[in-house]
This record gives sequence, C-alpha cells and structure tokens, in this order.
Amino acid sequence: MTDSPLVLVANAGDGTVTTFRLEDGRLERLAVSEGLTGCSTLAVDVARDLIYAGVKGEPAGILTLSLDRESGRLAPRSRLDLPDGGMNYLALTRDGTGLLGASYGGGYGISCAVADGVVGEPVSRVEFPNLHSVLPSADGRFAYFVSLGADLVAQYALADDHQLVPLAPETVAAPAGSGSRHLVLNEAQDAVYVLTEFSGEVLHYSRDAVAGHLTLQGQATAYDTATGLRRSEFGADPLENHFIWGADLHLSPEGSRLWCSERTESTLGAVAVAADGSLSSPQCFTATETQPRGFAISPDGAHLVAAGERSTTVSLYAVHDDELELLQRAETGRGANWVRFV
Repeated sequence: MTDSPLVLVANAGDGTVTTFRLEDGRLERLAVSEGLTGCSTLAVDVARDLIYAGVKGEPAGILTLSLDRESGRLAPRSRLDLPDGGMNYLALTRDGTGLLGASYGGGYGISCAVADGVVGEPVSRVEFPNLHSVLPSADGRFAYFVSLGADLVAQYALADDHQLVPLAPETVAAPAGSGSRHLVLNEAQDAVYVLTEFSGEVLHYSRDAVAGHLTLQGQATAYDTATGLRRSEFGADPLENHFIWGADLHLSPEGSRLWCSERTESTLGAVAVAADGSLSSPQCFTATETQPRGFAISPDGAHLVAAGERSTTVSLYAVHDDELELLQRAETGRGANWVRFV
C-alpha cells in the first residue's frame, strides 16, 4: 500500500474515468473505469473511498462508486436517477453525509442526504438558469450556487435535514453579461471567488462567516489580454469568434494564488491573492492541453494536472510560484473535462 496520491480524470467523450497514481513526479496510469456516460463532475469522499459521478443518459443520474486504491478501479455501488437533467457540478458537505448538485441544462440545483454511499432523493430544489457550480461552506452551514445564465450567486443556509433555506437576499449579483461559472472559498471562509466565462475575470466576494452573506468587493482579469480575445456572450461560438472562454478555478493550498483556465487560447494563469483578499491579474500564462475545461492542484501544492476537451492526454506540471514546469503528458481518453486528486 502506498500513500502516493491518486488522480481521477473524467473522460466525457469515452464515458470513462482514468485513475493515475502520482509518485516521484510522474503519473502512472492504473485503470480505466467504463460505463460513465458523459461523466463531467466528480465529488470525492476521501475518508470512505467513495466517488460520486454525474452521468448523462435517459435518464441522467448520480452514480456512487467505490474506489480501490491499489488497483485504481471504480466499482458501481448505487445510483440516483435525475429525470430533469444531469449534474454539471457535485459537492459533498458535512463529512460526506450531504450532497449538493447544480444542473446547467436543467437549470436547477439540489441538496440530498447521503447514507452509506446511497444518495437519497433531493430534499430541496432551487431553480436558476444555467446553474454551473455549487459549494458548501467548510462548516456545512451554508451553500452557494452560481448561475451563468442570470449572472448571480444564490446563497442559502443548510438546515440539519439538508434543506436549502434562502438567505435575505437570496441572490447576489455578478456583473451583467460576465457569465459567472465556478467558485471557491478560501481557508478562512471569509472570501468567495468566482470565475466568469464570458468576461474572463475572477470576482472577489467578502463573506460573513457567521451569517453567510456575500458582498462583491472587486475583480481581476484572469486571461491573457495580449492574445486579442474579445468579451463573449451567451450562445456565441467562442472559437469561431475568438471570444474569451473561461472554465475552471482552483485556489492554491497556501491561498496566495487562484489558478484559472481559458479554453479559446488553452492557457493556465494564476491570479494573485493579497492578504486582504484583493486580486491582481496573472503575470504569465502557460499553454496547456487543448480546451482545458478541468484541472486540479495536488494537496501539497507542488503539482498541477490539466485536461483538455480536445485532447486525449493530461499534462502534469511542477508548480513554481506562478509558473508551471511541464513534467509529463499521459494518455487518458476523449473529452477529458474533470480532474480530482483523491
């Protein structure tokens, strides 16, 4: 048995998840698990070695999978059908006893109880256009849903029975037409950061850790302005028009950088985070896998793994402050779009 971390990569085009082991600065491919049609989000319960995967199909659903850390294989354990549309983002809360989900195509978000890996029927549902992501606060008392279609963050208290209770106000605005997409909370839980798809910015919201409320404080450009990218708009083809196409967002473990991906130019860049939570635009960018929808940073902050929707490989980097050193490219599968360390 090794303590080296595993990396899961969802390959939506193949309907598979590839498991790698990261050891001595190299990725070793352990297994490819099949039967995960259109998988594009994974939530990981590390303590129980359980993986929750959003899958498409008729109907779509959430699969619970058991992870064998030696072989890397994922074995089906249970399933919840979702007749109103599949999840684009899943997040666990309260030590794995609750699950939150956001559906882009269905325009709804859910909260569910989880018992022994079995996801129960939703106990609460909210509706906003093109919901793209959701995360709970670290203490499990609040949840935040991001709506790309309505340019807002919806804020809720999480009751003991996992019900979503709207705060007052229920929503906090993002800049009009920015296309708010993915979010992260900092370790102190006093800030929420949101990456926008159309304007290519990171938005900084201060957070009242007691009451849960968010307040927009500022923003910073997160894409390479030297490439001539133009602001995008809903329904436009970003590649055809050379528009901004922001995708994924992750906070470095020490909290000093917000790594962001942009898909039209296929780059990764790090927005600097000051002690007061304010932001500064990246000083450099790294060309990466084609159309990088998903990536992840290792728990120790030493490595970053990026996947591309139009590539069949993932790139492993060593992280040096705000620069990335390519160590390896490894085969994964078609339509790779989600990466998680476990």
